[in-house]
Amino acid sequence: MSKFDEIIKRSGYSRATVSRVINRSPHVSDEARRIITEIMNELDYIPNRNAVSLSTGQTKQIGIVTAMIDELSLTFINQFMDTAMDYGFQTIVYMSRGDQQTEMQAFEDLRSKRVDGLLIVTCVNDPHELKSYMHYGPIISWQRMGNDDIPSVAMDQAQGYRLALEHLVSKGYIRIANVFGRSGSLNTHSRREAYEKFMNSRGLPVWREAYQYSVFSSSDGEAAFRHMMEQGERPQAVLCSNDYAAIGIMSEARRQGIRVPEQLAIVGFDDTELSRVLELTTIHNPIAEQAKQAFYHLWRVLGKERLELMPTALDYRLIERKTT
Repeated sequence: MSKFDEIIKRSGYSRATVSRVINRSPHVSDEARRIITEIMNELDYIPNRNAVSLSTGQTKQIGIVTAMIDELSLTFINQFMDTAMDYGFQTIVYMSRGDQQTEMQAFEDLRSKRVDGLLIVTCVNDPHELKSYMHYGPIISWQRMGNDDIPSVAMDQAQGYRLALEHLVSKGYIRIANVFGRSGSLNTHSRREAYEKFMNSRGLPVWREAYQYSVFSSSDGEAAFRHMMEQGERPQAVLCSNDYAAIGIMSEARRQGIRVPEQLAIVGFDDTELSRVLELTTIHNPIAEQAKQAFYHLWRVLGKERLELMPTALDYRLIERKTT
């Protein structure tokens, strides 16, 4: 008798239930998982992953595509990995460092069934050209793709930006500078459009001359504020690409003797742990929840059983602290 059949006999559970425990399916009672796992340990049973893959048609591995890993993407990736593990999946990170050919290895691995699905955090290849790979397995993106070729769980950041603008204007700040991320990204386009529409709707000046791009880190923020001061007209408030840029601006402003928020209001974006520690006003971005939704999208295709937790609508929130 094989060890697998011995587990079925000793446990009293069906072949399907034992298989679910071996494959780390979440849809097994705690009691069944405990009993079957104990018997597996007693028999020193180690499942043959190649055989499992052949029998299920799955590798139980999901590829994560990213150009690089920074503080924000790490939060998203960690939550995605954690959720995937709850459902019996491991993850492989494909970091391209911005090289298109390197990035394509992930999509070729999906085509050759080395992974069951892909999560795009950031990609540098044309999404339209990547669409054909969806024939080989599900693909979901955190990056906004700009079309319906590849589905995305990304949220339109214009919503969060408007919350920040409403907050600043309600406090009397009207000369507002903007520091953005990548100049060509959809998020930057959404934020810039939200700012201009909002200011126009209130009859307030649109300060395009103060736009700065590629401001990502705290050191970028410091340099951005020095550039503002060199222009001669100090803003009343600054809206930032993320919390790290905001922290850099706050640091440089205080270094130059400018009081925050009395002389300069600062709003970050994302609501990172550091923003709480430094009491930075920011926009809460539900990054972990988006990561869960990304896995659930893949699970709807990869899961052989009904999804128990359906994605819910997510929203940005203003977190007011001491920088406004």
